[in-house]
Amino acid sequence: MIRTQIQLTEEQSERLKAAAARRGVSMAELIRQSIDAFLARSGERSPEDAYRRAAQAAGKHRSGLHDVAARHDKYLNDGYSK
Repeated sequence: MIRTQIQLTEEQSERLKAAAARRGVSMAELIRQSIDAFLARSGERSPEDAYRRAAQAAGKHRSGLHDVAARHDKYLNDGYSK
């Protein structure tokens, strides 16, 4: 883990301490859980998740073209110029 510092208002600190005590976890753990929830809601993906999703999509679509590897620049240009 990486140690970091943040500044909280007095009210935030008090409420965070109380919430952590109710859940039986440390303030740090509650902050980590909150960050994970925020990132999940905001659509932020980890590099591992992005790689996994890209690997799942690979090979699922067919263009019907047999020379895409050799002429990919032409096909990209054609696609973007439309």
